[in-house]
Amino acid sequence: MSVLLQISDTHFGTEQPAVVEALVALATQQRPDVVVLSGDITQRARPAQFRAAKALTERLGAPLLAIPGNHDIALFDLWARLTRPYARYAKAFGADLEPVHSSHDWLVIGVNTTRAWRHKNGEVSTAQIERVAGLLGAASPAQLRVVVVHQPVAVTRAGDRPNLLRGCGEAARAWSAAGADLVLGGHIHLPFTLALHGLARPLWVVQAGTAVSTRTRPGVPNSVNILRWGQAEPACQIEQWDFVRDAQRFARKAVTTVQPERQQPVRSAKPP
Repeated sequence: MSVLLQISDTHFGTEQPAVVEALVALATQQRPDVVVLSGDITQRARPAQFRAAKALTERLGAPLLAIPGNHDIALFDLWARLTRPYARYAKAFGADLEPVHSSHDWLVIGVNTTRAWRHKNGEVSTAQIERVAGLLGAASPAQLRVVVVHQPVAVTRAGDRPNLLRGCGEAARAWSAAGADLVLGGHIHLPFTLALHGLARPLWVVQAGTAVSTRTRPGVPNSVNILRWGQAEPACQIEQWDFVRDAQRFARKAVTTVQPERQQPVRSAKPP
């Protein structure tokens, strides 16, 4: 079985050292095959914050797919924001703002949903939707097809609706038809797994909380997601892991099992 670790909204500059160490311990225990960092890596896009975030990801022991969030563009340095909005991000995490990770078990497609002229709201363009759909259409039957955005394509609370990704309806329809299984996101610091209905094929939204920062919502602890895929019986297990302050570690809080639609059986490259 193959393992994907999703972390999001680390907001370095507001990180908690004990939670950072607990996350490293979790990764050491779970040995992910790929780590996804779905934006808002820093609090204010400062070089030292990016360096601290990079140092954490290097300790997680797996290939990294990262995308920027709205906090990863300088807020107060207006000249940098307008002329070189991703320069600091690129120095730490590379110039590719829409990376792709492809292996036997995974196709993970990053989408840059930030815009320098927006403070926090995100959007996805028609060109981005079509690019992702093309990549999804070329996936192998064995791959779990995952799209990563920062702002959510669906929410569970009415108060979060203003945070929805602009263009999310068109994107969900196109990506579902092209074969997407999951859309991973962050931004609202609220973890959940939600099935979207009325689409061409099953599509699930998987949201992550804030992994290590102090910017938690009331009653919602720091959390990350672990996805397991590649069983002989094709199903994806989505696990929410919350930080337990008394124990100073992450513990599994909830498990959702989804069965992606496939035209032929899926075989894993690894034994279960």
